[in-house]
Amino acid sequence: MREQVEEALEKVRPALQMDGGDVELVDVDEDNGIVRVRLVGACGGCSMALMTLKMGIERTIMEEVPGVREVVAI
Repeated sequence: MREQVEEALEKVRPALQMDGGDVELVDVDEDNGIVRVRLVGACGGCSMALMTLKMGIERTIMEEVPGVREVVAI
């Protein structure tokens, strides 16, 4: 599952990097379907970070990786 999550993150990463940010995969809890990520760079302090997380990163990962129920930022 971790490799699938990494592949999904590669799809959203270019858009984040265009705005000076990025996302790092921290952990994949396969038992509970929870993916933990860290928003870095401009994304780390952006007021739109929650929207980016839920509407961009989480949506993409959930579409690409069966079993993921939630993506959370740490």
